[in-house]
Amino acid sequence: MPRRRSSSAQGTNIWPGFVDGLSTLLLVLMFVLSIFVVAQFYLGEQLTAKDALLEEQDSAISRLQAQLATLAEELSLAKADAAKLASDNASLTAQLDILQDTIEEKDSQLAALGTAVAASAEELAVEKALSEEQKAEIATLNAQLAALRRQLASLQEALEAAEAKDKEQQAQIENLSSRLNAALARKVQELAEVRSRFFEEARAALQDLPGVTVRGDRLIISGDALFGSCSADLSAGARTSLDGVASAILEIDRRIKAQIAGREDEEATQAIQNWVMRVDGHADAIPLGPACAARFVDNKGLSTARALAVTRYLESRGVPSRRLLASGLGDDFPVVGGRDPASLAQNRRIEFKLTER
Repeated sequence: MPRRRSSSAQGTNIWPGFVDGLSTLLLVLMFVLSIFVVAQFYLGEQLTAKDALLEEQDSAISRLQAQLATLAEELSLAKADAAKLASDNASLTAQLDILQDTIEEKDSQLAALGTAVAASAEELAVEKALSEEQKAEIATLNAQLAALRRQLASLQEALEAAEAKDKEQQAQIENLSSRLNAALARKVQELAEVRSRFFEEARAALQDLPGVTVRGDRLIISGDALFGSCSADLSAGARTSLDGVASAILEIDRRIKAQIAGREDEEATQAIQNWVMRVDGHADAIPLGPACAARFVDNKGLSTARALAVTRYLESRGVPSRRLLASGLGDDFPVVGGRDPASLAQNRRIEFKLTER
């Protein structure tokens, strides 16, 4: 009997501690769930604001594309007018030459008639008057000469007016060309600045991943840092790092909108709107094993699946799909030669390039 009472006392002492532990665990779970709900509400607000900004940018892009098309059409019309003016100038010049030849011919005829009149001066002096036929002929020639001179003066005025219009059209063409060239130059410069800022922010976001480099105009991430062997599924660490890349792309979008907001130069505004982030998947030159080939067929299929996995994850983080372009290039473009493990690892990669559509 004493032993049974001891066992019953021990059971009674264990139960309150178990209840206290379970209560503490429930309180911790409720606290974590509260934090998760608050974070979810904040992220929803941020995504709504980003969507509104993206819609504004789409509208600005459409307006700028229409303006660039209008400028191109005006340039083509100006060139057509210049070509027509050049043709008209050539025609007027040819007519002027013909009229000058005609005037010279009439002058020769008039001189011949004058010579004939002088030769017959003695007869005229004797007869005291010219025949009615000769007087009529001289009057006719004088009238024709006066008409030709008036026509020549009119053609000369038309030629001068055509030359002045040609100079004006040429000045307009040069002005349009210079405006287009300036817009293109500004586009190249501003895209280079945006690309530089993207590389800085993306490298900062990817600093925890190994194998991240910048080569020329491309940001390169080792494929082994993002995916497992024969896999197109992003690792947990890769997803966290790509969150930073998504933030960098959205920041580019925000800065471009801020630049456009206070700008009056519509050509330059349109020049920086038509951008896209290209995501290229690359594989090494080692053929896929049977199990891997059953899933992806070949290296190009594997690289394409990986590029799509990256772009779809970025889309899930709020990056618009129209700003992303995925392509799988297989083993066609290695960065280094050789088949040693280090070279093969360098060729398995994902590349980001900021370019235009």
